[in-house]
Amino acid sequence: MSEDDAPIQLTETEVLAALGAGRIIEQGILPYSSNHSFLVLVSDGDLTLPAVYKPQQGESPLWDFEWGTLCKRETAAFALSAALGWDLVPPTVLRQGTRGLGSVQFYVENDSDQHYFTVQADARFADAFRQLALFDFVINNADRKSGHCLVGADERIWAIDHGICFHADYKLRSVIWEFSDQPIEPDLMADLERVRCQLLDPRDPLTDEIAMLLAPDEILAMRDRLDVLLRAATYPAPSPFRRNYPWPPV
Repeated sequence: MSEDDAPIQLTETEVLAALGAGRIIEQGILPYSSNHSFLVLVSDGDLTLPAVYKPQQGESPLWDFEWGTLCKRETAAFALSAALGWDLVPPTVLRQGTRGLGSVQFYVENDSDQHYFTVQADARFADAFRQLALFDFVINNADRKSGHCLVGADERIWAIDHGICFHADYKLRSVIWEFSDQPIEPDLMADLERVRCQLLDPRDPLTDEIAMLLAPDEILAMRDRLDVLLRAATYPAPSPFRRNYPWPPV
């Protein structure tokens, strides 16, 4: 099976297993990245998958995020997306690689000319962008650029680059604000409530996974943001007192 066949023929569980256990073969460094990011192939038996490997050692120091945690935040974003059932984030694992501990995320084939600003009016993607607006609030995404929304070869939206999320202080910066103050749909409210209950249950596997990736105050803040959404039952709106958009926006 080639990597071109993989997105169609493999289940998420199979992709995660391969990403976690396969041999990492570096293909080259990705240009224009703030942190070291490598395009790799992950080979597991007869299966070879394209992926992006972001080693902890390649993370640039930031004043507001603890060094060495960005790869964990990437992995936590996938875990939360999967728990919500929205599958916005490509399968991602935290593992040892050729350059030490790092996140390894399935590489989504995409058209680089297509991103949020070019497809936001496309009705096919409206539901995904609604989910993404809520998701970014929950994970406190400080950098939702237009180019971090991919249109995959499977004609669906994928969200990438979640290294600076989950801060305990409110830092949401996004290009997706067109749903502000609109009522959240009942099915999405149900998803948010379900995950909130999971995060409150010490026996739930999601609780254990998130606890290994984020600091206790960050987990508490995420639960508080879920409570805010569930109480308001409306999409988040930009604040008049802070910067709400990332720069550059693409």
